[in-house]
Amino acid sequence: MLSLLRRITQEVTAAQSLPTALDIIVRRVRRAMRAEVCSIYLVDPNTSEYILMATRGLNAGVAGSASLKSDEGLVSLVGRRAEPVNLEDAHVHPSFHYLSGTGEERYRSFLGVPIIHHRQVLGVLVVQHEDKRRFDEGEEAFLITLSAQLAGVIAHAEATGAMTSLSATSAPVGADFRYKGVSGSSGVAIGRGVVVYPLADLDVIPDRTITDTASEIADFYQALEAVREDIRRASNRLSQHLSTDEKALFDVYLKILNDNSLVVEVEKKIKKGNWAQGAIRQVIQAHIAHFNRMDDPYLRERATDIRDLGRRILSHLQEKAPNLAERFSEPGIIIGEELTASMLGEIPIDKIKGLVSVMGSSNSHVAILARAMGIPTVMGALDLPYAQLDKVDMIVDGYLGHVFTYPSENLIQVYTQIVDEERQLEEEYETLKDLPCETTDGYRLSLFVNTGLTADIARSLDRGAEGIGLYRTEVPFMVRDRFPTEAEQEHIYRQQLEGFAPAPVTVRTLDIGGDKALPYFPIAEENPFLGWRGIRVTLDHLEIFMAQIRAMIKASAGLHNLKIMLPMVSNVAEVEDALALIRRAYAEVKEEGYDVKMPQVGVMIEIPAAVYQVKELAALVDFMSVGSNDLTQYLLAVDRNNPRVADLYNCFHPSVLRALYSIVKQVKSEGINLSVCGEMAGDPMGAIILMAMGYDVLSMSSTSLPKVKAVIRNISMEQAQDMLDQVIHLAHADAVTQTMTRLMREANIERLVRPSKTTTVN
Repeated sequence: MLSLLRRITQEVTAAQSLPTALDIIVRRVRRAMRAEVCSIYLVDPNTSEYILMATRGLNAGVAGSASLKSDEGLVSLVGRRAEPVNLEDAHVHPSFHYLSGTGEERYRSFLGVPIIHHRQVLGVLVVQHEDKRRFDEGEEAFLITLSAQLAGVIAHAEATGAMTSLSATSAPVGADFRYKGVSGSSGVAIGRGVVVYPLADLDVIPDRTITDTASEIADFYQALEAVREDIRRASNRLSQHLSTDEKALFDVYLKILNDNSLVVEVEKKIKKGNWAQGAIRQVIQAHIAHFNRMDDPYLRERATDIRDLGRRILSHLQEKAPNLAERFSEPGIIIGEELTASMLGEIPIDKIKGLVSVMGSSNSHVAILARAMGIPTVMGALDLPYAQLDKVDMIVDGYLGHVFTYPSENLIQVYTQIVDEERQLEEEYETLKDLPCETTDGYRLSLFVNTGLTADIARSLDRGAEGIGLYRTEVPFMVRDRFPTEAEQEHIYRQQLEGFAPAPVTVRTLDIGGDKALPYFPIAEENPFLGWRGIRVTLDHLEIFMAQIRAMIKASAGLHNLKIMLPMVSNVAEVEDALALIRRAYAEVKEEGYDVKMPQVGVMIEIPAAVYQVKELAALVDFMSVGSNDLTQYLLAVDRNNPRVADLYNCFHPSVLRALYSIVKQVKSEGINLSVCGEMAGDPMGAIILMAMGYDVLSMSSTSLPKVKAVIRNISMEQAQDMLDQVIHLAHADAVTQTMTRLMREANIERLVRPSKTTTVN
């Protein structure tokens, strides 16, 4: 059965369309189980009816039209229960309903199993016999296993547009359909979808024999240069919105186009007799397959870049490159299977309300650019039927990574209020930015910002940031094709230190691994989040660590506002080793004549092991900063970039709150500065809880700072501590957010809370 299941799965995966896949299923299952009937019913999302989509044994002529209501028949019973129904004689069951025109009246035995994806019943897989007999446990287990595979096929078909609405009903206005992805850039966008399709379809290009190879090679080089010019124009168009480091993302495209191996490979294919378009297809697909096989998430993202450039070259060869800008008469939400940085560069910035990409992650180039420009973005919306959403009303929730289609007036009103409040806060901030973040009873809380791009400096200062709580040094490393030199790093760090002087700037040492990788320094691991990352990498490569530390200390000359932070610390020995190296680097820089002071050194608490060693770590360092994102991820065993488990990632989980509170209690007597630099710090609800726990500094994105300052200035420390007392012992994350929402409403600050995860949708 296992080998049979594998063969069926392979056939289904290779199917070119959903109907073909369904036909393979019913045909192969009927034969494998020696059943007289095998059928598949799928749920119409608009009517909730079960429609007979494929069958072997019943009347195939009614497939696609015969249907059962959501409360009639054994098929709907399987769907309602979301569990198998195995009957020896279906006719005597009270839920039996004869489906007219199918010819099923002579079949007695019945086995139906639900097809479930992300807790949602998509349909039912059924086998039947004329004889009265109960299907055995092995047959039932086989069908359950197969239905789990089929669920993925249907979800993929919906995402790629292969399966449209199952009935001819009109668009489900007010349906509030929600699709889950991961946050690429925070914010809310409300508007109509504009679907961006690939420029050219590489997969359909045939091989074709040629006689004039010189002409084909000339056409190829002409197309190559045209694409280079497209990329340069896109980069220039965005130049006023991006810093030099951010524009380096476009240099990645140009480097690929200038890669001699790729160009030579295409030329060789042409010289062997294939036309330019066929040669491009062969080479690009080979490169895509190579990158897709890589374990490293950053390098897998490069397959998207290769595919995009291949389509562009093909488009110029076909002499029909479309002008994306001409499609935009008004601002809209850009949707695509794989949005890329170059696509973003072709669209006027004032026409982009939000971005949604079916593929990709928060590590994608387009997500990095979206964050730099403040465009609400959702990545990895795997189940989104994007091909059906052109000119469809939508809402993009970049905070939670949710996309809503066909939103109801009520939902639009909820999110419009959020947008209006954010706009009002921006206006109100002119009166707040020079005021301290202080409670009504005089408690002073410091608000810092997290940065990674040069453009963050001006935005952060405009919003009244008091310093940098986290500067991510890996960003300048990621946009290059080699390690930056010590001098290059010194220049980059100096910009951050000068921009905020004399306010403190906390610079984190290189934190690669996990979901952050360098194209020129691949780390291939089965489980990268539990592998070689953060301080583990830099302590193993002293040449990288020492160059970075020396650059940081040199950059602080005359300013003396540098603080160095060590990421992913899991034991005391790592900190001791790092401190010795930092002191050595300081002595070396001092000997070179630089006017520097020994910087404060701190650690990030983001691994559960560190939570239980904070007292020992506090004795070694000057400050501590909790990385709530990774700490939540490790405590809950949830990959926050995985949309399949995104609902489980919740910083208000009781375990997370108790760990955070435990840290404060363990080190409050050590006289050490405590901060939080994860997403929780930028959430007003989270900020209240963290302040009440006793954290001294909250560090967040610059866009979150006004909202947090506004909420803190409108409550007292006594109120905050009362809120903490009421939620710290609750057993459910939802109970925490619901209680906090009620308490904030009573304190008249509810309007400052972003949309809740408990928003009711279909």
